[in-house]
Amino acid sequence: MSRDFGRWIHSTLLCGFITCIAGTYCLGQSVCLPAPRLLTVKPYGGKVGTTFDVVIAGEHIDDAEELRFSHPGITAQYKLDADGLPIANQYSITIAADCPLGVYEAFVMTRLGASATRAFSVGTTLDEVTQTAGNTSLEKAMPLPLNSICNGATSTQAVDFYSFEAKANQRVIVDCGAQGIDSKLNPVVIVSDTSGNDLLVERRGGLIEFAVPQDGTYVAKVHDLTFNGGPYYFYRLAVYEVPQDAVVSRMPGIREVSSFSWPPPALGDAEPVAEVEPNSKGSVQKVSLPCDIVGRFYPAADVDVFEFTAEKDETWWVEVASERLGNPTDPTIVVQQVKQGENGEELVDVAELTDIASPIKVSSNGYSYDGPPYNAGSADILAALTIKESGTYRVQLSDLFGGTRSVPTNTYRMVIRKAQPDFALVGWAQHMTLRNGDRNALSKPIALRGGTTMPFEVIVIRRDGFNDPIHLTMEGLPEGVTSTGFTIPAGKATGILLVTSEADAPRGMSMANLVGRAEIDGKEVIRNGHMASMSWPVPDAWSAIPRPRLVGVVPVSVCGEEQAPLTVSAEGQAVWEVKQGQRIEIPLKIEKRSEFQGNKVSLKTYSPELSGNPGFDISLDDEKNVGVVDLTKIKVAAGDYEIAFYGSAVAKYRDNPNAVTILEQALKQAQEEAEAAAKEVAEAEESTEDRKKRADAAVAEVQKQLNAAVARAKPKDIVDIVVSSPITIRVQPSEPESEK
Repeated sequence: MSRDFGRWIHSTLLCGFITCIAGTYCLGQSVCLPAPRLLTVKPYGGKVGTTFDVVIAGEHIDDAEELRFSHPGITAQYKLDADGLPIANQYSITIAADCPLGVYEAFVMTRLGASATRAFSVGTTLDEVTQTAGNTSLEKAMPLPLNSICNGATSTQAVDFYSFEAKANQRVIVDCGAQGIDSKLNPVVIVSDTSGNDLLVERRGGLIEFAVPQDGTYVAKVHDLTFNGGPYYFYRLAVYEVPQDAVVSRMPGIREVSSFSWPPPALGDAEPVAEVEPNSKGSVQKVSLPCDIVGRFYPAADVDVFEFTAEKDETWWVEVASERLGNPTDPTIVVQQVKQGENGEELVDVAELTDIASPIKVSSNGYSYDGPPYNAGSADILAALTIKESGTYRVQLSDLFGGTRSVPTNTYRMVIRKAQPDFALVGWAQHMTLRNGDRNALSKPIALRGGTTMPFEVIVIRRDGFNDPIHLTMEGLPEGVTSTGFTIPAGKATGILLVTSEADAPRGMSMANLVGRAEIDGKEVIRNGHMASMSWPVPDAWSAIPRPRLVGVVPVSVCGEEQAPLTVSAEGQAVWEVKQGQRIEIPLKIEKRSEFQGNKVSLKTYSPELSGNPGFDISLDDEKNVGVVDLTKIKVAAGDYEIAFYGSAVAKYRDNPNAVTILEQALKQAQEEAEAAAKEVAEAEESTEDRKKRADAAVAEVQKQLNAAVARAKPKDIVDIVVSSPITIRVQPSEPESEK
């Protein structure tokens, strides 16, 4: 086989024309069209100022091209083999010396567009090592130098062992980063002696502070709470020394969805006031309003008490952040008025302040849910406190479940302020309701096929009494992609954002922003929102608990190669007019690019105001259909409204049929090479025997890959969400009765 042909075959492999189909499809219908998802980047982080190799894995990323990160200080290049050819799914990573400590997003560009992201951790001072095989027994414990981080993964039904040297009176921290870097691991961390006798155990994801009793060797153990394991149960185990009086912080981690509402925009850069211990019931800390206080729920059962004076009819907004800072806490406040009675000081309960309620109905349990798999609420506090009588008041702040938790890193920040109306936004891709009433929860990248409209649900936390409309859009989109935001009405919590790619949109990718605009006190206020996604794809939540999180960047891409199996759009004018109490039929154009199971699709209406519009069917056998907006059954004010029709359809999807054609050409060329080599052997040129073996092996390999591509390209039933392009409805006032 010639070197040039070898290079061509190698690049063909790399570009995704050859992929393994094992495990890609299950029998029966699959849910949602294939989307690229980056699942692991191993090792799972690195030290600043270093260069090292990583191996990636995921779904539909066999054709991965560029590996990118959300910070420009992290760059990647293909890892090359001895012939200078790229090795599939292997890269060389460089972290700049000035890259800040933190967790960043990694993703790859593939044939189908940009992948879902995966967390990648950057450390600063600790050396990085990688787990060696076979450290699942005390006798084979892997030596781990003090002041280092080990990148590892647990095995099923096993415990990982690490030995480290420490000296008497050292303060050693053992911290296991797992779910904070997107791992499925629920870590249990143990420090033991060399005989395996447990000295300290942490089962709730916290860190261990180990006061070393004497010089010697000690052992750190890591396992999953239920002893699961595998490549998705990875971790970063840090073992390091800190000064006795140092404040310890956890390794950086991803942000939970609840944290999108912190910090308030008006918080500013001023340093908060630190709590002064003791500030418990017996010794209160006096503050003046407004105030900004930082403290800790430490030690166990800690109750911090702050005293202030306030005047009648004043309204103060109280906000506490702790869970939104990444802590496993549930702040609660009891507000009491201090009065003088016959027996001295008396405390009268005024208010109890607890959770920030989710603006929308959420799952009733973690396994099968009757609401979205995202919870935009928080265990933190955001509430108004109206003073009914001038006087002295006390705030008792505690962790509701902190009676048995003595964790010095469980910090909080409490702000008491006058009203500063504002809002915070978070959005996520709409998920599909399955036939059993459950819902899938997929890590959906915004990787668009031509002619696709992708819907996003956008949720608002309204701050300090703000109650006006919010206008939504997505900015920074690639060429051929537009967004249409349905306004979140006054007093409502939910809006819809549609991202649409033109049928002929060119291949491309850009970083986008979710943006909300509103008028507050006569001025336009613009706020960038957050996007959320699942850490792991969950096709059916009966089988796994969905774990959503915020994503640090929002890559929006167009694959440029595939188009949506079905595109629905309105034909004719840009704005459709209908009077209150009447109905209108809107001509719909159906562009069908696939075969479908059945010939009808039932459609409903996306719209905060017109969602009550009755459903209707369209025929997939006809290019011309009509959509119905029936206001005889909906009371709506006059004005312009954005809507879209949506439903689901089962397409006969063919995955990458172009690969078959290309591999057929590759097979033909490989066979010609093999025939030429065979001819030379027949002429008794012994030196060509090796060439013939290589040529025959190339033919066999290409034939194998062609068979796989043919199997992959066979039509398979895939059910997906179908959303029309946005439609503008202008509702005119109905005629007064006297004019009829």
